[in-house]
Amino acid sequence: MSDAEQQRSQDVEPKAEDANAPINIKVTTQTGDEVFFKIKRNTKLSKLQGAYANKVGKDVSSIRFLYDGNRIQEEDTPASLDMEDNDTIDVMVEQVGGLA
Repeated sequence: MSDAEQQRSQDVEPKAEDANAPINIKVTTQTGDEVFFKIKRNTKLSKLQGAYANKVGKDVSSIRFLYDGNRIQEEDTPASLDMEDNDTIDVMVEQVGGLA
């Protein structure tokens, strides 16, 4: 590999990430709709949840947010969940089940 090629490959490698650097998060619905957010790693995800609910015109208490199959708690942050840039959060409409 030439020096120029080696330099380019080093430029592509991610730098040591700033502890609170912003990351991009994709929120995906069951129907495949996607909404993108850019938030800092130490920002509570409850703030993102509120912003999403406002954007789609729903009450935040009527929808649930999941990351890697686990429900996101109010105190969770991207850093606490070890989220990476371009990770996806799934959003579900809360369903109240009952006996048939």
